[in-house]
Amino acid sequence: MLKILIADDFPLFRRGVKDLLSDGLGSVTIEECGNAHDLFELVRCEKWDVVILDISMPGTTGTDALKQVKAERPKLPVIVLSMHPEDQYAVRMFKAGADAYLTKASAPEELVTAIKKVVAGGQYVSQTLGEKLVHLLHRGDEETPHELLSDREYEVMRLLASGKTVSEIAGNLHLGTTTISTYRTRILEKLHLKNNAELMRYAVQQGIVESKF
Repeated sequence: MLKILIADDFPLFRRGVKDLLSDGLGSVTIEECGNAHDLFELVRCEKWDVVILDISMPGTTGTDALKQVKAERPKLPVIVLSMHPEDQYAVRMFKAGADAYLTKASAPEELVTAIKKVVAGGQYVSQTLGEKLVHLLHRGDEETPHELLSDREYEVMRLLASGKTVSEIAGNLHLGTTTISTYRTRILEKLHLKNNAELMRYAVQQGIVESKF
């Protein structure tokens, strides 16, 4: 019997995933948690066949959470389930150790298939993500500026571009405002931008965030 841990901060979404897995996998044990602290405790203290991880867990970033899970259990398959499109986060999450990346919109059709694949020792890549990876391979070493940001810098950039203030980002990531301000300065320098307005424009043009206008 498979033992699956769902880590997502929305109880209704966790319930929907549980129902989906029960229908698609039959006899299965499913537990859930809603924050990073509980996630790490459960991974540390119990054995799992697969973890389904939301990319926006309270108390950490998606990449940090994934890296810590893999540090605790290197062979534990992790499926990242996210509201963010594949072209924003998937490559970063695979580099951080993910075994599959699915958007929440595609989850009902693909999640059961992905679980079977990763539990068998493989990785699951959707057709659209596969095409993206092929494009990256053909493109060679040519990268857009934001792809050169660290995982933490990328997360701060996305939040800034979404209109979050330095204080709001600091609270969300459990970091000091001075630290976030330092990240902001570094991001603007790496992207060759002058201010938040230019950062928002860049993020919209690159499809990182949607325009609010």
